Amino acid sequence: MVLIKIRAKLIAIANYKLLIINFQLSFSIYNYQFSINMSNPYFRFKQFTVFHDKCAMKVGTDGVLLGAWTSVENAAEVLDVGTGTGLIALMVAQRNPQARVVAIDVDEHAVEQAKENIGNSPFSDRIGIELVAFRQFVQDSSKRFDLIVSNPPYFSDSLLPPDKGRARARHSVFLTLDGLLLSARGCLKNHGTLSLVLPYDKRGELDCLCEKHMFYMKRKTIVYPLPDIEPKRLLVELTMQPTDHTETSSLIIENSRHQYTEDFSDLVSSFYIHL
Repeated sequence: MVLIKIRAKLIAIANYKLLIINFQLSFSIYNYQFSINMSNPYFRFKQFTVFHDKCAMKVGTDGVLLGAWTSVENAAEVLDVGTGTGLIALMVAQRNPQARVVAIDVDEHAVEQAKENIGNSPFSDRIGIELVAFRQFVQDSSKRFDLIVSNPPYFSDSLLPPDKGRARARHSVFLTLDGLLLSARGCLKNHGTLSLVLPYDKRGELDCLCEKHMFYMKRKTIVYPLPDIEPKRLLVELTMQPTDHTETSSLIIENSRHQYTEDFSDLVSSFYIHL
């Protein structure tokens, strides 16, 4: 009888662990974040390696999407707002050999990590890193940019995460979407582009803020994690020049778990080692 009870308890524990694993996998698919082994302190791309052990926000799909999707061909001067690990700055520098990038962040650990990642990359001579808030940067600098990229904070209605670094990186008490667009107007060239990745449910707020700050959407891509799941992200390019047409497309990340679509593979093939 004792052995039967022990066996039943072990089975229950095993089932519980399996339930947790399945939940984690489902959560990962729902948010379409990379399955990164967090015990691994780095993520290796084809031309550079990104360490994220010191940075609150790890390498994830949002940053890779924005870095690979953004139009960089005519961007000589680029600003990366909230650079984190420096991932997007590195991707932009790889895609445009003529681009000079300024990467800023308010988190000193992120800036330290970004300096290391960029310093060890082939693009270190074209990327500068500064520890400064976006608003302060605009006030202190007269420089204007062809392109501003940002993977901004978006948990404006949530409780602050317990980790202060993560809170700073991902909570909009530090940088609201409203503040981002306002500051972007202060350092964007007349024909420049503001490129963002946002949760899909922020599209209504974005539309209102674009009207408020006189931005116009020239390009957008609706991102789906899987074919049968609602869209989770929105990639947008905004300009201060009026436009009567928005180039619109959609992108599905995976056909099934760990089976990337051809469109996504084509988008990131210059960066992923195994594509």
